[in-house]
Amino acid sequence: MSCAFSLLESCHLPCSIYLSTTFRFSRGFYQMQRPIKHKTLCLCRNMQTFACELVKASYVPTPQTKPKDQSLAKVETIGAFQKLPMVMPSVDIFQSALRKAKRVLPTKGIANVAKRERNRGAKQLDALMKELAVPLRGYIENFPKRIYLHPYERSLIELTFGAGNYEEVLKKVDALRKKVVSVGKEHASLCAKSLSKKEAEERLTEGLEKLQEIFKCEGQAIDDLLYIAKTLRAMPVVDLEMPTLCLVGAPNVGKSSLVRLLSTGKPEVCNYPFTTRGILMGHITLDYQHFQVTDTPGLLKRCDEDRNNLEKLTLAVLSHLPTAILYVHDLSGQCGMSLSDQFMIYKEISERFGNHLWLDVISKCDLLKESPVVFITEDREVDHLELANYRKIGPEGALRVSVKNEDGIDKLKKKVHELLMSQMERIKSKRIQDNIEVLR
Repeated sequence: MSCAFSLLESCHLPCSIYLSTTFRFSRGFYQMQRPIKHKTLCLCRNMQTFACELVKASYVPTPQTKPKDQSLAKVETIGAFQKLPMVMPSVDIFQSALRKAKRVLPTKGIANVAKRERNRGAKQLDALMKELAVPLRGYIENFPKRIYLHPYERSLIELTFGAGNYEEVLKKVDALRKKVVSVGKEHASLCAKSLSKKEAEERLTEGLEKLQEIFKCEGQAIDDLLYIAKTLRAMPVVDLEMPTLCLVGAPNVGKSSLVRLLSTGKPEVCNYPFTTRGILMGHITLDYQHFQVTDTPGLLKRCDEDRNNLEKLTLAVLSHLPTAILYVHDLSGQCGMSLSDQFMIYKEISERFGNHLWLDVISKCDLLKESPVVFITEDREVDHLELANYRKIGPEGALRVSVKNEDGIDKLKKKVHELLMSQMERIKSKRIQDNIEVLR
């Protein structure tokens, strides 16, 4: 059984109280002439209520439940890579710390030479230990944990550095920091217990060499963290509130050429597969409105377990970012992939990400021939009706464009604008729905 009551209700005050009060001011004493009658006297200015439960006729306060961890809200944000701290090379960290430590002077007023020398040695070793440990602690605290990152950023870390390597490097840096602190304190203590000036100098030299050896042997973890920070900061920033167009398709079908034509992005354009080796970002400005365009690596016909990291990067973009899809097809056979394989990839992606806004585009239409292209490795006799139509005209309603002749480009830009405006409405609707859920 539980109940709630106020402090005022827990005590019974007399209905009438007579007060005769003497007030003391700066210039003397003043006696009130007559008593004042109060019907009710409240002894507290602010009333508080608290919950309690009844156990064997006595009230026991109920412990307050702590709110849920608010840090989990960080999962839905993006842009953590641009907030990473600047990491110095391990050699620079040690040299800078050593210079600062050697400038430390002994405490003033020590006349005894031995005592002054051991004081100087202990203070320098302690200073060196702190100058090495403080930046390492800063790196560990300011590099975000994967569980607090946006799912898209978590995928980027895993696909770029391998599963678990990001956490492993941070653990090594933390282990190095702990070792530096332990060894620094140990040698500073030994130096402080020296009995002569010569012994203090030897202990100081020994401590400096030991810390240098540790940093030389295990400082590679800091250099690895430096590489991670540089790589992550160089990755394109995606604004979740801005409509994004994602170009998807098989390798070498002309996605990068369309990105260069539609946006400010300048991806590499070459006639070989997997020219795009990462996520490339460009921007479009249409009617004074800004949109994002993403070029992704090409997809091959195989199961997810056999895909390389570039293909998984494309799937991560589609899975975790609110994008509209512009799917690019090449019916000319110039991309190096058969039409049947392109068709199978297209069917798989359209089924998995059918909830995205979608636009089909057939590129290189200036190279199309009257008869469909059939590779030697394909068996045309097993074609079903849908695949046969795909060979001839591509997906239903697909736009035909040519970057070389600029055929259909104006119509494509108009369709892309309409698609991105629809994507903007989706984003606004989702934002309103999220706000309503928060208010509930």
